[in-house]
Amino acid sequence: MCRHIAFLGPTVPLGEVLTAPPHGLYRQSWAPRRQRNGTVNADGFGVGWYAEGDPVPARYRRAGPIWSDPGFTDLARVVRTGALLAAVRDATEPGADGEAAAAPFADAGGPWLFSHNGAVGGWPDSLAAPMAALPAREVLTLAARNDSALVWALLGYRLRSGDELGQALTETVLEVATAAPASRLNLLVTDGTRIGATAWGDSLWYLTGPGRRVVVASEPYDDDPRWHEVPDRTLVVATRSGVSLSPLKEPPA
Repeated sequence: MCRHIAFLGPTVPLGEVLTAPPHGLYRQSWAPRRQRNGTVNADGFGVGWYAEGDPVPARYRRAGPIWSDPGFTDLARVVRTGALLAAVRDATEPGADGEAAAAPFADAGGPWLFSHNGAVGGWPDSLAAPMAALPAREVLTLAARNDSALVWALLGYRLRSGDELGQALTETVLEVATAAPASRLNLLVTDGTRIGATAWGDSLWYLTGPGRRVVVASEPYDDDPRWHEVPDRTLVVATRSGVSLSPLKEPPA
Protein backbone atom coordinates (compact mmCIF):
# COMPACT_ATOMS: atom_id res chain seq x y z
CA MET A 1 0.00 0.00 0.00
CA CYS A 2 2.05 2.94 -1.30
CA ARG A 3 5.74 3.75 -1.58
CA HIS A 4 7.26 6.83 -0.02
CA ILE A 5 10.60 8.57 0.45
CA ALA A 6 12.10 11.47 2.42
CA PHE A 7 15.42 13.16 1.63
CA LEU A 8 17.71 15.60 3.43
CA GLY A 9 20.95 16.73 1.88
CA PRO A 10 22.59 19.17 -0.52
CA THR A 11 20.35 21.17 -2.83
CA VAL A 12 19.49 19.00 -5.84
CA PRO A 13 16.71 18.79 -8.46
CA LEU A 14 13.71 16.75 -7.31
CA GLY A 15 14.39 14.39 -10.18
CA GLU A 16 17.77 13.37 -8.79
CA VAL A 17 15.93 11.68 -5.94
CA LEU A 18 12.61 10.70 -7.56
CA THR A 19 13.01 10.02 -11.29
CA ALA A 20 16.69 9.58 -12.15
CA PRO A 21 17.56 6.55 -9.95
CA PRO A 22 17.00 3.23 -11.75
CA HIS A 23 14.47 2.08 -9.15
CA GLY A 24 13.29 5.49 -7.97
CA LEU A 25 9.85 6.39 -6.70
CA TYR A 26 8.70 7.10 -10.26
CA ARG A 27 9.41 3.49 -11.28
CA GLN A 28 8.13 2.12 -7.98
CA SER A 29 4.68 3.36 -8.96
CA TRP A 30 4.37 0.42 -11.37
CA ALA A 31 7.31 -1.87 -10.51
CA PRO A 32 8.10 -1.86 -6.79
CA ARG A 33 10.67 -4.44 -5.79
CA ARG A 34 9.92 -4.88 -2.07
CA GLN A 35 6.27 -3.94 -1.58
CA ARG A 36 4.53 -6.50 0.62
CA ASN A 37 0.91 -5.50 -0.08
CA GLY A 38 -0.35 -4.49 -3.53
CA THR A 39 1.56 -4.34 -6.79
CA VAL A 40 0.75 -1.03 -8.52
CA ASN A 41 0.64 2.44 -6.94
CA ALA A 42 -1.61 4.32 -9.35
CA ASP A 43 -4.18 6.02 -7.08
CA GLY A 44 -2.41 9.34 -6.81
CA PHE A 45 0.99 10.79 -5.99
CA GLY A 46 2.56 13.84 -4.46
CA VAL A 47 5.79 15.58 -3.58
CA GLY A 48 6.45 18.24 -0.97
CA TRP A 49 9.65 20.26 -0.77
CA TYR A 50 11.25 23.14 1.11
CA ALA A 51 12.71 26.33 -0.37
CA GLU A 52 15.74 27.80 1.37
CA GLY A 53 14.71 30.10 4.20
CA ASP A 54 11.01 29.14 4.10
CA PRO A 55 9.78 26.66 6.72
CA VAL A 56 6.43 26.13 4.97
CA PRO A 57 6.77 23.47 2.25
CA ALA A 58 5.28 23.58 -1.23
CA ARG A 59 3.30 20.59 -2.53
CA TYR A 60 2.38 19.15 -5.91
CA ARG A 61 -0.27 16.39 -5.79
CA ARG A 62 -2.46 14.62 -8.33
CA ALA A 63 -5.18 11.97 -8.14
CA GLY A 64 -3.87 9.85 -11.03
CA PRO A 65 -0.71 7.81 -11.54
CA ILE A 66 2.59 9.66 -11.58
CA TRP A 67 3.48 8.33 -15.05
CA SER A 68 0.35 9.93 -16.54
CA ASP A 69 1.34 13.50 -15.57
CA PRO A 70 3.73 14.98 -18.18
CA GLY A 71 4.10 18.13 -16.11
CA PHE A 72 5.73 16.28 -13.25
CA THR A 73 8.91 15.40 -15.15
CA ASP A 74 9.43 19.09 -15.99
CA LEU A 75 8.82 20.05 -12.38
CA ALA A 76 11.26 17.41 -11.17
CA ARG A 77 13.90 18.64 -13.61
CA VAL A 78 13.90 22.31 -12.60
CA VAL A 79 12.78 22.51 -8.93
CA ARG A 80 15.70 22.23 -6.51
CA THR A 81 15.63 21.54 -2.80
CA GLY A 82 17.62 20.17 0.11
CA ALA A 83 14.62 18.46 1.72
CA LEU A 84 11.61 16.62 0.34
CA LEU A 85 8.97 13.99 1.02
CA ALA A 86 7.16 12.19 -1.80
CA ALA A 87 4.76 9.27 -2.20
CA VAL A 88 2.91 7.18 -4.76
CA ARG A 89 -0.42 5.76 -3.58
CA ASP A 90 -2.25 2.45 -3.65
CA ALA A 91 -5.51 3.46 -1.99
CA THR A 92 -7.10 1.49 0.84
CA GLU A 93 -10.47 2.52 -0.64
CA PRO A 94 -10.08 3.74 -4.25
CA GLY A 95 -11.76 7.02 -5.12
CA ALA A 96 -11.86 8.54 -1.64
CA ASP A 97 -11.45 12.31 -2.09
CA GLY A 98 -9.07 12.11 -5.05
CA GLU A 99 -6.14 14.53 -4.90
CA ALA A 100 -6.92 15.54 -1.31
CA ALA A 101 -6.22 11.96 -0.21
CA ALA A 102 -2.78 11.86 -1.85
CA ALA A 103 0.29 12.30 0.35
CA PRO A 104 2.12 14.25 1.45
CA PHE A 105 -0.31 15.73 3.94
CA ALA A 106 0.77 19.05 5.43
CA ASP A 107 0.37 21.09 8.58
CA ALA A 108 -1.35 24.38 7.68
CA GLY A 109 1.18 27.16 8.08
CA GLY A 110 3.63 24.81 9.74
CA PRO A 111 6.67 22.81 8.76
CA TRP A 112 5.42 19.23 8.60
CA LEU A 113 4.94 16.86 5.67
CA PHE A 114 3.50 13.38 6.26
CA SER A 115 2.89 10.11 4.43
CA HIS A 116 1.45 6.74 5.48
CA ASN A 117 2.39 3.46 3.80
CA GLY A 118 -0.10 0.89 4.99
CA ALA A 119 -3.73 0.61 6.02
CA VAL A 120 -5.79 0.82 9.20
CA GLY A 121 -7.56 -2.45 9.94
CA GLY A 122 -11.32 -2.18 10.33
CA TRP A 123 -11.40 1.39 9.05
CA PRO A 124 -13.33 3.55 9.85
CA ASP A 125 -15.07 1.97 12.85
CA SER A 126 -11.83 0.88 14.50
CA LEU A 127 -10.62 4.46 15.00
CA ALA A 128 -13.85 5.91 16.38
CA ALA A 129 -12.44 6.16 19.90
CA PRO A 130 -9.10 7.81 18.97
CA MET A 131 -10.97 10.23 16.71
CA ALA A 132 -13.44 11.11 19.47
CA ALA A 133 -10.53 12.04 21.74
CA LEU A 134 -9.30 14.69 19.30
CA PRO A 135 -10.46 18.30 19.63
CA ALA A 136 -13.40 18.98 17.33
CA ARG A 137 -11.36 21.31 15.14
CA GLU A 138 -8.92 18.50 14.28
CA VAL A 139 -11.76 16.30 13.06
CA LEU A 140 -13.57 19.09 11.18
CA THR A 141 -10.40 20.00 9.29
CA LEU A 142 -9.38 16.50 8.21
CA ALA A 143 -7.59 16.69 4.86
CA ALA A 144 -9.58 13.75 3.43
CA ARG A 145 -11.97 10.99 4.45
CA ASN A 146 -9.42 8.19 4.54
CA ASP A 147 -7.40 6.31 7.12
CA SER A 148 -4.12 8.10 6.38
CA ALA A 149 -5.66 11.53 6.93
CA LEU A 150 -6.93 10.52 10.36
CA VAL A 151 -3.57 9.00 11.32
CA TRP A 152 -2.01 12.31 10.29
CA ALA A 153 -4.53 14.20 12.45
CA LEU A 154 -3.54 12.09 15.46
CA LEU A 155 0.18 12.59 14.82
CA GLY A 156 -0.07 16.25 13.85
CA TYR A 157 -2.01 17.11 16.99
CA ARG A 158 0.74 15.58 19.13
CA LEU A 159 3.45 17.48 17.25
CA ARG A 160 1.63 20.79 17.52
CA SER A 161 1.08 20.13 21.24
CA GLY A 162 4.84 20.02 21.73
CA ASP A 163 5.60 16.29 21.74
CA GLU A 164 9.09 15.37 20.60
CA LEU A 165 9.16 13.78 17.14
CA GLY A 166 10.03 10.24 18.21
CA GLN A 167 7.55 10.32 21.08
CA ALA A 168 4.75 11.58 18.82
CA LEU A 169 5.36 8.84 16.26
CA THR A 170 5.61 6.12 18.89
CA GLU A 171 2.44 7.12 20.70
CA THR A 172 0.49 7.49 17.47
CA VAL A 173 1.49 4.07 16.18
CA LEU A 174 0.74 2.35 19.47
CA GLU A 175 -2.61 4.12 19.82
CA VAL A 176 -3.72 3.09 16.33
CA ALA A 177 -2.31 -0.43 16.67
CA THR A 178 -4.16 -0.91 19.96
CA ALA A 179 -7.46 0.23 18.44
CA ALA A 180 -6.90 -1.58 15.13
CA PRO A 181 -4.45 -4.48 15.61
CA ALA A 182 -4.49 -5.55 11.96
CA SER A 183 -3.05 -2.22 10.82
CA ARG A 184 0.11 -1.59 8.82
CA LEU A 185 1.65 1.64 10.02
CA ASN A 186 4.77 2.70 8.16
CA LEU A 187 4.65 6.44 8.85
CA LEU A 188 7.02 9.06 7.39
CA VAL A 189 7.26 12.70 8.44
CA THR A 190 9.70 15.59 8.04
CA ASP A 191 9.98 19.26 8.95
CA GLY A 192 12.80 19.88 6.48
CA THR A 193 15.53 19.36 9.08
CA ARG A 194 14.60 15.97 10.55
CA ILE A 195 12.99 12.79 9.27
CA GLY A 196 10.91 10.52 11.47
CA ALA A 197 9.64 7.13 10.35
CA THR A 198 8.22 3.86 11.61
CA ALA A 199 8.53 0.35 10.24
CA TRP A 200 5.33 -1.47 11.18
CA GLY A 201 4.14 -4.03 8.66
CA ASP A 202 6.00 -3.08 5.46
CA SER A 203 9.51 -2.48 4.18
CA LEU A 204 11.66 0.49 5.23
CA TRP A 205 15.27 1.35 4.37
CA TYR A 206 17.70 4.19 4.93
CA LEU A 207 20.82 5.46 3.20
CA THR A 208 23.48 7.91 4.35
CA GLY A 209 26.07 9.37 2.02
CA PRO A 210 28.49 12.20 1.35
CA GLY A 211 27.35 15.79 1.55
CA ARG A 212 25.39 15.15 4.77
CA ARG A 213 22.81 13.24 2.75
CA VAL A 214 20.21 10.94 4.31
CA VAL A 215 17.34 9.11 2.64
CA VAL A 216 14.56 7.14 4.35
CA ALA A 217 12.39 5.18 1.93
CA SER A 218 10.05 2.24 1.51
CA GLU A 219 12.73 0.57 -0.59
CA PRO A 220 16.14 1.35 -2.11
CA TYR A 221 16.10 3.42 -5.30
CA ASP A 222 19.31 1.79 -6.54
CA ASP A 223 21.68 -1.05 -5.66
CA ASP A 224 24.09 0.99 -3.54
CA PRO A 225 25.42 -1.39 -0.83
CA ARG A 226 25.13 1.37 1.78
CA TRP A 227 21.36 0.94 2.02
CA HIS A 228 20.30 -0.51 5.39
CA GLU A 229 17.03 -2.34 5.99
CA VAL A 230 15.10 -1.24 9.07
CA PRO A 231 13.75 -4.08 11.22
CA ASP A 232 10.00 -4.28 11.64
CA ARG A 233 8.57 -2.57 14.75
CA THR A 234 11.27 0.12 14.70
CA LEU A 235 11.30 3.90 15.07
CA VAL A 236 13.73 5.88 12.90
CA VAL A 237 14.82 9.47 13.54
CA ALA A 238 17.29 10.93 11.06
CA THR A 239 19.10 14.22 10.49
CA ARG A 240 21.86 15.22 8.12
CA SER A 241 24.27 14.20 10.90
CA GLY A 242 23.07 10.66 11.49
CA VAL A 243 20.34 8.07 11.93
CA SER A 244 19.06 6.53 15.16
CA LEU A 245 16.90 3.40 15.46
CA SER A 246 14.92 2.24 18.48
CA PRO A 247 12.42 -0.59 18.96
CA LEU A 248 8.68 -0.02 19.03
CA LYS A 249 6.98 -2.21 21.61
CA GLU A 250 3.83 -4.08 20.77
CA PRO A 251 0.70 -2.59 22.36
CA PRO A 252 -0.74 -4.55 25.30
CA ALA A 253 -3.14 -7.33 24.35
